[in-house]
Amino acid sequence: MPTHFPPQEPARFPPLSLAVRTGNLLFVSGMGPFDESWTIPKGDFPAQMRAVLAWLDKVLAEAGTDRRRIVKTNVLLTREQDIAEMNRLYAEWLGGPPWPARTTAVVKALPLADFLLEIECVAEVD
Repeated sequence: MPTHFPPQEPARFPPLSLAVRTGNLLFVSGMGPFDESWTIPKGDFPAQMRAVLAWLDKVLAEAGTDRRRIVKTNVLLTREQDIAEMNRLYAEWLGGPPWPARTTAVVKALPLADFLLEIECVAEVD
């Protein structure tokens, strides 16, 4: 039976779980670039990227794992110009190889107009 994280999401979330564990895998939904006050740093890609990575860290920790256990990520960007900065911040956050498998795509739009990126991942859990 899958385990959902958090068990009861606040009403502000759309109909999804932030993460679902099945067996020894955790599937983390795409994280948007909200800072701790639930605002979006509009137009500031590095700030948005850091916000997304902070959310990933929180969700992974809540589920009993961490970024070093990530096996796959999907990165969605709305601007091709942000790829180099995304790679730099992503590598810094992970701390070096071995790298997870990854797909990166530039898309026309994300759920909110001010989103410059969204990242989802799959991680191992004990």
